[in-house]
Amino acid sequence: MTPDQLQAAYTSATGRPAGTIEKLPGGAGNRTYWRVRELEGRHGAIVMELPADPVKSEEASKDHAPIELPFLNVHRYLTRIGVRVPAILLDAAADGFLVIEDLTDRTLEKALNEGQDREKLYSTAIDALARLRAHAERSPDPSCLAWTRAFDYDLYHWEFEHFIEYGLLGRGAKPTDAELQTLRREFARISLELAAAPRSFTHRDYQSRNIMVNDAGEQVVIDFQDALQGPRQYDLVALLRDSYVELDRSVIERMLHRYLQVLPTEGGPSLPPEEFIGFFDLLTVQRKLKDAGRFVFIDQVKKNPSFLVHIPSSLRYVRDALKRRPELSGIREILQKHVRELRD
Repeated sequence: MTPDQLQAAYTSATGRPAGTIEKLPGGAGNRTYWRVRELEGRHGAIVMELPADPVKSEEASKDHAPIELPFLNVHRYLTRIGVRVPAILLDAAADGFLVIEDLTDRTLEKALNEGQDREKLYSTAIDALARLRAHAERSPDPSCLAWTRAFDYDLYHWEFEHFIEYGLLGRGAKPTDAELQTLRREFARISLELAAAPRSFTHRDYQSRNIMVNDAGEQVVIDFQDALQGPRQYDLVALLRDSYVELDRSVIERMLHRYLQVLPTEGGPSLPPEEFIGFFDLLTVQRKLKDAGRFVFIDQVKKNPSFLVHIPSSLRYVRDALKRRPELSGIREILQKHVRELRD
């Protein structure tokens, strides 16, 4: 978009004359974000410039492209159930952009780095996630795109293959054919086990860079357009096994137990902690291997090396989870030979 178009978008959305324009740093997605401020600089808004194919998911998906912009569809559902998401100031999706509330640049990650109370920040995020999940399980909404797509065997298996292609072979590893066969056999078995778990609304990337902390201390959820059906532990892995903020196991355990305490008070089920946490560790192996492979893909294919620095933290989580699942010793032995971050 040109500066004139961005300023016109701001004025249409707010009724105020536009002033300065700032292009915001890009993440791994294809959308472009601009901060536009009014002439006096007291207020601003974000213009989300949509890619050429705006309904196409940026994550792996085997579903047909939806007819409605996923951001708007999922936003409507989350708003209806009381989840704090950015306000939409102007829906101009037909013209290739949206104007949304400016939440500043303070993500949960930045709030933590500023020294804000870690326990309080994570407790708030966990409580909000438990409320969302309990509501979604009680009242499914087929009109929301998240109910039309799911983490099934095919998707889990594809993400494991993504790791093999980029996180293993793409980093120069040379496993034998026999080792690759073993990995693929074990990854297929894990994919079946993960796919058999109960599913409901899953953000898919509920982590420290997708939770904003505004000036009032409110947490606001963003980047939810790829939501789908997944197991209860998936968003917990994204948050507590975050590649951008490493947490001690003691913190992770406290937050998992907090989630299990809050979920039934919000109308969800009471779940046995040992089984729940064991599945959390199994899912950690899948998600964080996928993340490591994805970061290499973003570098090699999208020519954005900025995520490579987060591969070691992703793999340290895998190393810890593999130790907690002794039946995965075969995977652990092979990966330790070829991935230095997984060695003790």
